[in-house]
Amino acid sequence: MSASLDDRNRRARNGVIVTGTEVDPPASGASCVITTDTEKSLVARQASHVQQIELRSYVFLDSLQPQLAAYMGTASQGFLPIPGDACLWMEVSPGMAVHRVTDIALKASNVRLGQMVVERAFGSMALYHRDQSTVIHSGDVVLDAIGSSIARRTKPEVSWTEIIRSITPDHAVLINRQNRRGSMIQSGMSMFILETEPAGYVLMAANEAEKSSNITVVDVKGVGAFGRLTLAGREGDVEEAASAAMRSIDQINRSEF
Repeated sequence: MSASLDDRNRRARNGVIVTGTEVDPPASGASCVITTDTEKSLVARQASHVQQIELRSYVFLDSLQPQLAAYMGTASQGFLPIPGDACLWMEVSPGMAVHRVTDIALKASNVRLGQMVVERAFGSMALYHRDQSTVIHSGDVVLDAIGSSIARRTKPEVSWTEIIRSITPDHAVLINRQNRRGSMIQSGMSMFILETEPAGYVLMAANEAEKSSNITVVDVKGVGAFGRLTLAGREGDVEEAASAAMRSIDQINRSEF
């Protein structure tokens, strides 16, 4: 009875009871409260927060092609990809949520983190491993944790696609100066450009294009609001690569899982 009365008196003075310890708010009005929630309620609250994460893109590459692997390595601040590695690229919203997603993925298996980009609206990460099942397992654990599935990822939209034949010297020089991470385009080559939303799907398009024909990877931007891909080569090779890239996007839109 006495304890209950003391508690009410403390509440009347705007104090906070924390497991028998009163923490009075300072004069500034700010407060510092040490919580001692039970593990069950803490886990439930964290799970609710994690499941608010939106899955924008989920791209699994079974075998990174040499040029794409080299290009991704130039932008990587983590472990470098090796041609032939399996790769999982995930993009989530909001951007800061990528830290939680990355933590879950890395603790699920021995995948290596190659890249993590944190933007205000979107966050992206790239995971690599020689064993495809290892990469897939980490992806499955992440999907389960955020209450999502591959079928619920945002489907890609093609914002722009075009083949420019026999590019001029001036045009080639400007492209090469703007894109320093990939290979150079030469005058007289044909060029295939592709823009997608969400951004990450251009990685699938680039990998399938490189599998299909002898082309040069000039630029692959898989982060931001839109993804952009630039490939170059002989006209016939570029046409074949463009067809493979567009098929890969179409297959994602047709798949249900």
